[in-house]
Amino acid sequence: MSKKIKYSGIFTIFLLTLFILTGCSSVTNRADHYNNWNRIKKSKKVTIGLDVTFVPMGFENKSGQITGFDIDLAKAVFKQYGIKPVFQPIDWSMNVTELRNTTIDLIWNGFSITPEREKVVNFSTPYLSNDQELVSLKSSKINKFSDMKGKYLGAQSGSSGLNDINDQPNVLKKFIKNQSPILYNSFTNAFIDLNHGRISGLLIDSTYANYYIAHQPNPDAYKVVTGSFPREEFGVGIRKGDKTLKNKINVALKKLAKTGELKKICEKWFGKNYRTPLLKLTNQTK
Repeated sequence: MSKKIKYSGIFTIFLLTLFILTGCSSVTNRADHYNNWNRIKKSKKVTIGLDVTFVPMGFENKSGQITGFDIDLAKAVFKQYGIKPVFQPIDWSMNVTELRNTTIDLIWNGFSITPEREKVVNFSTPYLSNDQELVSLKSSKINKFSDMKGKYLGAQSGSSGLNDINDQPNVLKKFIKNQSPILYNSFTNAFIDLNHGRISGLLIDSTYANYYIAHQPNPDAYKVVTGSFPREEFGVGIRKGDKTLKNKINVALKKLAKTGELKKICEKWFGKNYRTPLLKLTNQTK
């Protein structure tokens, strides 16, 4: 084989590879600018991506059914348009990729709004906020973060609460025993230790705190303190081009807030004394 033919073949393969990669990129870019509302409305189906381990926002129950706060909320939103949500479990680390590749239509699973995410996806109106809360037994008489001085604190491994503890040591970390929290793989195990006095306080997301306290045998036995850690806001992740879909979701959320149905969903999952405020849903949606 001559060098000319050999190099020509290599060049052809290079061009084909470049074409394939460029083509895939173009599909993604087109997806970012394409309005899918007509397709969704015609098929009467919208695909929602979620992590099915995120209690209580969206998770599989003991029967294998996908349930949760966001599940009920999504159903209530799309019921207004006669559209059925289909809940698709995804690798959560790939959620934006799944969205932009049109594998799913929405990310809806306690999805925190951040400046980094806003660069690549649109968000609905925030519908729920999430604080880091210090939960203790009332008998411990912990009324502020400094009351944890010399006491054991629990936190979940890899949680945003743990990040806050380490990133802002003067807020809580400097007070606790050994200046290091006891780490748990799940909040369920942490609550067991809290109830048995093995830890005095537990730093936990307010959405988790609302849910778990509401489902304890004696919810009134707990004290909740909110400190100065930054608040998160939850919204629905939407492709950049899906402006109509975004507007439809915002209008529906606002209606649910106005009719009181959103409050009922909150009470179902977080109890009647839930503390998580609903955000911006009484404002004019755009």
